[in-house]
Amino acid sequence: MREWFKSGAPWVWLNAGAVTLSMVMVVGLLVLIAVRGFGHFWPAAVVETTITQPDGSQITVLGQVTRSQTLPASVIRDAGIEVAPEVTFVTRHLFKQGNRDVTGRDFVWYLQDGMDAWRYPAEVIMLERREWGNFYGYPVSLLEDGRVVTQGDEVFSELRTRVKRANDLHERIHHIERYEIGAVNFRMERVRLGERRLDLDDRIGDTERANRLAAFAEQREALNQEYRSYQQNLDALYRDLRRDVLVARTMDDREIQIPVGHIVRASQPNNMNVLQKSAYYLDRFWEFFSGYPREANTEGGIFPAIFGTVTMVLVMSIIVTPFGVLAAIYLREYAKQGPLLRMIRVSVYNLAGVPSIVFGVFGLGFFVYVMGGSIDRMFYPEALPAPTFGTPGLMWASLTLALLTLPVVIVATEEGLARIPSTIRQGSLALGATKAETLWRVVVPLATPAMMTGLILAIARAAGEVAPLMLVGVVKLAPNLPIDGNFPFIHLERKIMHLGFHIYDVGFQSPNVEAARPLVYATALTLVMLIIVLNLTAIGIRNHLREKYRGESD
Repeated sequence: MREWFKSGAPWVWLNAGAVTLSMVMVVGLLVLIAVRGFGHFWPAAVVETTITQPDGSQITVLGQVTRSQTLPASVIRDAGIEVAPEVTFVTRHLFKQGNRDVTGRDFVWYLQDGMDAWRYPAEVIMLERREWGNFYGYPVSLLEDGRVVTQGDEVFSELRTRVKRANDLHERIHHIERYEIGAVNFRMERVRLGERRLDLDDRIGDTERANRLAAFAEQREALNQEYRSYQQNLDALYRDLRRDVLVARTMDDREIQIPVGHIVRASQPNNMNVLQKSAYYLDRFWEFFSGYPREANTEGGIFPAIFGTVTMVLVMSIIVTPFGVLAAIYLREYAKQGPLLRMIRVSVYNLAGVPSIVFGVFGLGFFVYVMGGSIDRMFYPEALPAPTFGTPGLMWASLTLALLTLPVVIVATEEGLARIPSTIRQGSLALGATKAETLWRVVVPLATPAMMTGLILAIARAAGEVAPLMLVGVVKLAPNLPIDGNFPFIHLERKIMHLGFHIYDVGFQSPNVEAARPLVYATALTLVMLIIVLNLTAIGIRNHLREKYRGESD
């Protein structure tokens, strides 16, 4: 046994076991997040049951069972709920009964005691709505302009056709409002700022001023005509959208009218086979990645958050890479070695340990208020007092993260430069190359993999940061993407959404916690997968460069 320990084999097995345990934990965590997050999109069965109350009255419950718990009866009694004295443990079920516009609550706990057997009626419908959450009930009839079109068993098939028509109308409305009218409003604001700029410029003569004002007036009139044309189209589309109305019966036998234009999708989960459920799942899954959020971010998609995260990371990478690489090259190749340089290196190492919120406060104070305010006063005086760059936005968020990750890039690049053998430098100099030529044509290309390693670490940290971004540019809901078809196409002054902040907002600031819970898991896994994709892309580039320059050095 002593010889076995001396051989080092136990430590090898111990390390292997630790690595295996770590991998199992990581994979298990990802699987748990995936099941709880992406499993939310699967159409669960709708349960109907009757519950007998302690006073003898009965209520009918209709909804999807999301969770079940078994608790000590004392806990239930402490909550003021009556339980038989002989009962020790109580099982309760959390029903997603929807119909928030009728009952006021989406999720309700019901005790197992007094609950009849669960029924799964095939005709029950689940409506995913744009407002008030899901609706669970039974279709009664379908109205068109107040007239009954169909009723009975034919309602659901006709409803699906009309829901598809309503969604197509919503797409056209969304396109007109966001892109066409948005472009008109953007150009209208440019005209207003142009007039304001003209008023502030005292160097322009009266004749030229009058000509420019006439040109601005002509542009405004043309834009107003274009806007009125789009508005007429919108009015016609909204009239078509209000045409169809569904009459449905709730679990307490009340009939309500639901505009078909408010319905995103209609389904009968208890009457769907596996293929139909799979198609439904893929449809909701795609909407989650490509759609826009709604219902206080507890419904819909996360596309703006994905887009904002990727854009911010790319801008941050473009900023931090040249600054970090140049700083490392100067410290390693040009700076005079001595106490001052050692102090600078220690400062860089310590900078990497500063809490991220401190960078956020610095970014808000220096980048936003000082730099942004100066840019507004110098280049955008016509927009004041409304700030252009003097407010949190994409540029300042990227600069703050670049400052946050700069030490990582500097240290990784320095390590890469230090590993280049001195014989390569000496050989290049011996062949007549200057120091600059040796550095930029020989040393730096060989150190490129180390630079990419620093960038990989920077991307991994920047993509997951939340605290500093809350101060310098990330918001709960951004009205516009930072990239669109309006000149200059990339709008660095705009606020963005971010996956990390979206997780925080949905998980801790949502008014509907139970509805937000699965979206937190799904968004968290999306952020992890996005970081993995970005890192794998950078790793692929690094490996390509490593093999390229290794072959050239051979």
